[in-house]
Amino acid sequence: MTTNTVVPSENREKLEANLKRIDELSQRLINALTARHPTPNALNAPDSTLYAKAAQAYMHEWITNPAKLIEQQVGYWGKTVTHFIEAQQALAAGKLEAPAPKPQTGRPDKRFQNPLWETHPYFNYIKEQYLINAEAIRGAVDLIEDLDPIEKKRLSYFSKQIVDMFAPTNFLATNPDALMRAVETEGESLVKGLENLVADLEANNGEMIVRLVDEGAFEVGGNIATAEGDVVFRNKMMEIIQYKATTETVHETPIVLFPPWINKFYILDLKPKNSLIRWIVDQGYTLFVVSWVNPDHGYRDTGMEHYVEDGFLKAIEVAKDICDVPKVNAVGYCIAGTTLSITLALMKKRGDKSVKSATFFTALTDFSDQGEFTPFLQEDFAEGIEQEITQEGILPHFIMARTFSFLRSNDLIYGPAIRSYMLGETPPAFDLLYWNGDGANLPGKMFTQYLRGLCQRNEFAEGRYELCGETLSVKDVDVPLMSIATETDHIAAARDVYRGVQMMGSKSKTFVLGQSGHIAGIVNPPGKDKYGHYLNDNLSESFDDWKAHAEYHVGSWWPHWEKWLKKRSGKKVPARIAGDSGYDVLEAAPGSYVRLKAAKQFQ
Repeated sequence: MTTNTVVPSENREKLEANLKRIDELSQRLINALTARHPTPNALNAPDSTLYAKAAQAYMHEWITNPAKLIEQQVGYWGKTVTHFIEAQQALAAGKLEAPAPKPQTGRPDKRFQNPLWETHPYFNYIKEQYLINAEAIRGAVDLIEDLDPIEKKRLSYFSKQIVDMFAPTNFLATNPDALMRAVETEGESLVKGLENLVADLEANNGEMIVRLVDEGAFEVGGNIATAEGDVVFRNKMMEIIQYKATTETVHETPIVLFPPWINKFYILDLKPKNSLIRWIVDQGYTLFVVSWVNPDHGYRDTGMEHYVEDGFLKAIEVAKDICDVPKVNAVGYCIAGTTLSITLALMKKRGDKSVKSATFFTALTDFSDQGEFTPFLQEDFAEGIEQEITQEGILPHFIMARTFSFLRSNDLIYGPAIRSYMLGETPPAFDLLYWNGDGANLPGKMFTQYLRGLCQRNEFAEGRYELCGETLSVKDVDVPLMSIATETDHIAAARDVYRGVQMMGSKSKTFVLGQSGHIAGIVNPPGKDKYGHYLNDNLSESFDDWKAHAEYHVGSWWPHWEKWLKKRSGKKVPARIAGDSGYDVLEAAPGSYVRLKAAKQFQ
């Protein structure tokens, strides 16, 4: 694209035809927006008190330390004026090019990869002024000192959301990629983009939820979640899948794996080459995996106690019965890891020794540092969520999905929206993104218990969590355990996971720090050696010291875990066959519960 780009006359008719199609699509757009449900309370902006406190703190700084604020403002004005003068001088000199690019600091900004952001005076001016404005806003927030740390963290978060939202890449007139694509395709890209937008609105009752993936490219049980197994138990909370042995003999002690119920279990069985489920079975273990129900309005009064009693404890009982053993090895991932630790504390109170060892994947038990979720765990948001739950009986999946997305808004909201709506691209066929969008609703009572008792009041870590008639503490978790955290996890930060493990009462604790994040750090099969892991037996140190003294190992942590697990899994016995132990085969894996789509329940 150059400064004198002109649409060839022979293509103008096609352009005009595409613009007419846009007019026709506009009516569908209006209809979709008219059908839109009111914005859930949980997604509303924070109440005005946050901004009032910020303004008050800013004025306090102005009165007590005006020089600091004046310096910040003058710096902003100076950069803005200098930038304007440089652009004017370039134009006055007859240069149809931008000033020399400024040196970059930090990582390159993926939003501004098009060369026109540097070479074209119009786009360069807009980009540089946006970056100056963004820096000024961040600086203004950083300068505020007379503000509660939590409120300041929230202000920083919401100011970043505003900065990200107003990026020039998010608007057609200031996005060179979108403009170039529109000219090259005679407007076809804009028509396809509008079609994508209308389709997303119509599919989500008027909510603008960007499709991240081509949903038609995947079928659960067809080309994802294909490991062989059978559903051997079902109740209102879960199905239990017993996976088919691939070895003639297996370890006597079975594994019961509890995935999170925010998403579906098949993240651990996306495809054969990275399936943790297949890998565990191939190592010679009898594996049971829980597939949680996707709750509808009828689960309004389902609480944490139901997940513990009718989920965790029942699954352990079923696995023991089928395998005719006194104990199992249990694994919990994310929220299921948190709940596994609560279940273990309850089992100790009851004198139940059915779990030989526990493994935790990215599982929090100490919520004293709320981390990146701080903005969502304060009272105005909590009250909004409770209002939504009171009205609906559940927390709809898309609220949780959107919450997580806003933590990485450029990657998970604006970037996909630009590609779909402005560039007219078809979403990619990416199995991980398909799984990410195939989430589940949460029962109202359960989520309130989790939000209030664990996230806000941190009752389990402080030894005062009331559940099932007992007062439970993280110190009551006393079975041999291994906890795996990941280095860049923004959901369960590694240092927070580590702190919770330190609190547990077990005399045999192993902590592993994997590279990458919440998903890729766990789904990290041996062979590729893309991500390594860190080991250190000394859990008495602070997290920073633990990591500084840890030994780095190339490749997956899976073999290290299996070596640890093997010591706790007993002798080898003939491989078990589903249906031969008093529990009938109900249907083939992956079962029925996993196929229920959250989005379809409310249309």
